This record gives sequence, structure tokens and C-alpha cells, in this order.
Amino acid sequence: MRACLRMCSSGYGVRARLGKAGLAGIFALGIGGAAAAEPVTLLAVGDSLTQGYGLDQGQGLVPQLESWLRAKGAEVTVINAGVSGDTTSGGRARLGWSLTPEVDAVMIALSGNDMLRGQPPAQARDNLDAMLAEVTARGLPVALIGLKAPGNYGPDWQAGYDAIWPELGAKYGAVVVPDLMAPIAAQTPEARASEGLMQDDNIHPSARGVGLIVEALGPKVLEVLDLVRPAP
Repeated sequence: MRACLRMCSSGYGVRARLGKAGLAGIFALGIGGAAAAEPVTLLAVGDSLTQGYGLDQGQGLVPQLESWLRAKGAEVTVINAGVSGDTTSGGRARLGWSLTPEVDAVMIALSGNDMLRGQPPAQARDNLDAMLAEVTARGLPVALIGLKAPGNYGPDWQAGYDAIWPELGAKYGAVVVPDLMAPIAAQTPEARASEGLMQDDNIHPSARGVGLIVEALGPKVLEVLDLVRPAP
């Protein structure tokens, strides 16, 4: 509910950073005079993999990622803007009102449902391009999180998807993770089964599988958070 309330307001992240600074951000702390760390808000836009499909509260990607980041010393809140079943078209349509005033950085993790539905790579690329353009136009650092395309629609279709992440990442200066599920895919089928890394549908990771994903994803997200401009 907290995330929903945040996402339904309007405005830009830059204004939020001005407002969030407050008096506390003006003063230095401690003998060494180090400035107080400014809390950062990360918006995670995605589908069921982001939303936490099939998992108990606290076990999904967003809460596990937030806990990992905080354990590494990041003052961060991650807003769960994952919608189960969403495509890049859906993400593009709702991005504008998701970029509420407190948002300082964005993580876009969409394309899995585009692939499952056999949609053309050019369509997904166009949607992601538009989303990245909007985020960067607002001065927000962004992570682009992809998935490895399956080969069942042919090598050209597969190559078209796999090329999206590095090319759009370079175009917009995004931090890129080409395959969110790579840490699980790297395990043998026997290991995935014995460790219980996937849910019964063999599409969504278990809580243990999410933990493995977060260990690989977390350092890349820290790179994004390091790019957040401090409030004046």
C-alpha cells in the first residue's frame, strides 16, 4: 500500500531531491565534518519477477534487494513497481505516473512477457527506448535489466532481443544487466532442483533463487545509486 500511495502522486525526482535535503542535509556530522548521507529512493519497474509472484511478503526481489543494499551501507528505499504479466508496452504506459517526486533512480526490468508472447524484438526495443529516454530526460540514473531470449522463435529473433541491452545501455549511459536470471541459469539442472531455486512453474525463482539473483544484481544497483546527484 505504501508503494501504491507513493506511485500515485506526480512530479519529478529532481524536485524531490531538493525537498528531501531539508535542514539535516545542510549540516555536517561528526568530528570529521562528513555530510549526512541522503536517503535515496529507487523505483523498480518490472513484471512478476520484480513483483514477487508466488512468494511471501519479504521474500521477493524488491525486499531482498533493499535488504542487501542496506546491509552494504546504502540508505535506500526500493519501491516495488512490478506488475505481474506486464510487458514493455505496459511499462511504457505507466512509467510517467510512476516517476513520483521522491524517485532518485530507476531500475527497468521488463521483456520476459514480450518474449513469452513471441512479440517482435523491435517492439520491445522501441518501448524500452522510450522509457529510458523519459527517465534520463528527468536526470535520473537508470539500470536496464534484461533476460536471455529463448531460441524457439529462431536465431534472428533471439539475436534481436539479446542486442537490446548493450545497445540501449550504451545509448543512454545505463547500468546494464543482460540477464537477470543468469545466476540461476548458470547452475546445473540438478543443482537448481536440489537447492530449490525455482518455483513449480519453472519460470519464477523461489525465495532462495531470488537471493542468488540479488547477490549478482546488488553490486550493479549500487553503481546506479552512486550516480544519484546529491541535493544542493
